[in-house]
Amino acid sequence: MASSVSAAAKAAAAFAHKKELAAPAQRRAGLTRRTKPCSVRAVASPARALSSTGSVKSAMTMTEKILARASERAALEPGENVWVDVDVLMTHDVCGPGAFDIFKKEFGEDARVWDREKLVVIPDHYIFTSDGRAKRNVDILRDFCAEQNIKYFYDIKDLSDFRANPDYKGVCHIALAQEGHCRPGEVLLGTDSHTCNAGAFGQFATGIGNTDAGFVLGTGKALLKVPPTIRFILDGEMPPYLLAKDLILQIIGEISVSGATYKSMEFVGSTVESLTMEERMTLCNMVIEAGGKNGVVPADETTFKYLEGKTSVDYEPVYSDAQARFFSDYRFDVSKLEPVVAKPHSPDNRAPARECKDVKIDRVYIGSCTGGKTEDFLAAAKVFLASGKKVKVPTFLVPATQKVWLDIYSLPVPGSGGKTCSQIFEEAGCDTPASPNCGACLGGPRDTYARMNEPTVCVSTTNRNFPGRMGHKEGQIYLASPYTAAASALTGYVTDPRDFLM
Repeated sequence: MASSVSAAAKAAAAFAHKKELAAPAQRRAGLTRRTKPCSVRAVASPARALSSTGSVKSAMTMTEKILARASERAALEPGENVWVDVDVLMTHDVCGPGAFDIFKKEFGEDARVWDREKLVVIPDHYIFTSDGRAKRNVDILRDFCAEQNIKYFYDIKDLSDFRANPDYKGVCHIALAQEGHCRPGEVLLGTDSHTCNAGAFGQFATGIGNTDAGFVLGTGKALLKVPPTIRFILDGEMPPYLLAKDLILQIIGEISVSGATYKSMEFVGSTVESLTMEERMTLCNMVIEAGGKNGVVPADETTFKYLEGKTSVDYEPVYSDAQARFFSDYRFDVSKLEPVVAKPHSPDNRAPARECKDVKIDRVYIGSCTGGKTEDFLAAAKVFLASGKKVKVPTFLVPATQKVWLDIYSLPVPGSGGKTCSQIFEEAGCDTPASPNCGACLGGPRDTYARMNEPTVCVSTTNRNFPGRMGHKEGQIYLASPYTAAASALTGYVTDPRDFLM
């Protein structure tokens, strides 16, 4: 009898891990859910002394739990190498051709991808250009997706008018979210370092290289090392002049661009809970700029509401256990923070915006997966509206997706009397919002819209300011929030947005 009881205990423990029961506080808040009700609510087992059975459950972090489920392991510890089942693989026009070539070379010319509905292909980087090689990349995507009958290929055919392309979406990371490919508890990999953006949904999301992507295409599996987790506890009321970009620049400035190397960055606290999904994306998007393997935010009602109507795929969120082991903790009182920028040429070269008021600039760029979302443009419009002035330097606007572009032209800006972002931008003298794409964030061909082809100084809502990142190798990029970017456009100098918002 004793042996059968022990077996039952082990089975119950394994079941508990596989179903990833939420931490007590999360369960009390009713935050463990699936898109469909789970038929099994609990498993009971006979009581026994722990000394006779050993540890029934090992406490784990969110990232450890997600990878344990994906590898069909009851428990994992940092440093372990495991094969995981991939829920979604994303690639785009820059890396897709290379990944497809490796897949064909290793699995055969007639090989089929492991799952035509789990691969998402999004041209977005070098598309609005006359560069023939860039166009060839998109042709390769198109041919491969037709051959493999890929369900989620967001193609663009008419480059003269993006609105004439019903399938085209825009920047991959924001399109993934808007099209319902980001779901709590899943593993999402992408051939782009900012794939970590999707961690905002409580999933494990990270960038991989073309070789790994080629292997995933053929098997649906990836070999990953389990990262330790650094926990960032952000509490306090968010001041009206701060945005999530300020928070992540503050964090990167605190720990450096190597401070989270191959570690998970988990964001919790009352401030994080108050953030919208788009602001949480901004937090997770830039964990790679701190060397992080992935960033993650616990899923809650904000997450679930965002996903309503976007996906019919069953999902189950997970949460870090109260006794989970964290590599380290960082605590921030957000109410005491101020607007910051990252000075050239590193994302951790942090400085208060007010201390850079003598830096003369040549241009402002508002766009990218980090700073080209609907709420980013609403924030910029708020500053322009408050000032009632015109910009003093060229101000380029690049929406992340078609949906964002439409929002710019249709959503009224709060307190504007019904004016849209586009109307406010026009009155302020900004450039007309461009076609949705990655634009000059990665530089690209010389004819890329807003590319820095001269050694100019730019305040940008993008995510990197390394030499040559936006084009010219001698260009200087100040990373900033949409608030700070808009304020700087109005003065021609790096400007603290409190000058207009207070």
